[in-house]
Amino acid sequence: MHSHRRIAHLDMDAFFASVELLHYPELRGQPVVVGGRRVAPPQILPDGSRQFARLRDYAGRGVVTTSTYEARALGVFSAMGLMKAAQRAPGAILLPANFDAYRDYSRRFKAAVATIAPHIEDRGIDEIYIDLSDLPEDSPTLARQIKAAIFAATGLTCSIGITPNKLLAKIASDLDKPNGITILGLDNVPARIWPLPARRINGIGPKAGDKLAGLGIVTIGELAAAPRELLCRHFGQRYGDWLHQVAHGLDERPVAVEREIKSVSRESTFERDLHPQQDRAELSEIFTALCRHVAADLQRKGYASRTIGIKLRFADFQIVTRDLTLPATTADAVVIRRAAGECLKRVPLQQRIRLLGVRAGGLQPLHAATPAPAEQPQLPLFA
Repeated sequence: MHSHRRIAHLDMDAFFASVELLHYPELRGQPVVVGGRRVAPPQILPDGSRQFARLRDYAGRGVVTTSTYEARALGVFSAMGLMKAAQRAPGAILLPANFDAYRDYSRRFKAAVATIAPHIEDRGIDEIYIDLSDLPEDSPTLARQIKAAIFAATGLTCSIGITPNKLLAKIASDLDKPNGITILGLDNVPARIWPLPARRINGIGPKAGDKLAGLGIVTIGELAAAPRELLCRHFGQRYGDWLHQVAHGLDERPVAVEREIKSVSRESTFERDLHPQQDRAELSEIFTALCRHVAADLQRKGYASRTIGIKLRFADFQIVTRDLTLPATTADAVVIRRAAGECLKRVPLQQRIRLLGVRAGGLQPLHAATPAPAEQPQLPLFA
């Protein structure tokens, strides 16, 4: 372990919802949910005020893209079905997603951070890792400077965790949300990290969490105390070794500043394992959203892809991947979704799915991308 390392994880606070509140400040302090297809935009009334859709009036198979902290307090979280969310918070405001605005504010906050700490690993539209190791300022000062720069550039707040590695930084950034600063060393792991649920470790999903609970392991501290042999026996050598390591707060991964990115990917681990047939509509909605996110990431980074792939992790932890090489490069969400659907056709869908991912590889600069054929084949998805 490199004891001198200072790694920050920066997570924007309820990012999509916060961007919406910049446009609709009258909604501050209210439960607001963003997501779903065909959600009506706010209507301007004769007196100049705005009339917003309510969650109780939504009918469809859409899922929550994000929610404000007030909505989360009512039990509404991202990736939840909107119909289920309506049962928990029927009076919540429902807004359509505006991904153009989110991408714009994402570029703004990352540019603001780069003026202070340029060693950045982009982890998506609303989060980054930052290597602060070589900067002269102390960690509290850097955190305050970064937060002030982001607020000046966007009007938005973020939460920052600063620790010796990426694993702990990811956990720390979530400890004092929203608008928090959390600084931890390895000596803080027993007091601040071990009491947390094991699921708080990025990479331990619902199924692994349930399996650990079945072994009497609920907290990270209990995971740290578990014999390595026990973990390897129940989870396999590789994953068992990893569980033992991360429970002790150990992580050697560097902050990777991608000069030339090789691929772009998005994945989602579900709250419950989803059945390919019984939950087909929900899976299709999530799959479409992942493809849209990948397309948005490609466009934001200035790349087009020639190879589209998928990743599935089934209920028994088996991982399956498939990919497809396209006749022309693309950064279009519809084309990516069709290609990903073709990959999916090559996977026997005979058991429940716990993770679904979409990957774009074979990247070329967007301006040099080859044009797509005039006609694209119709590729079924979860048919």
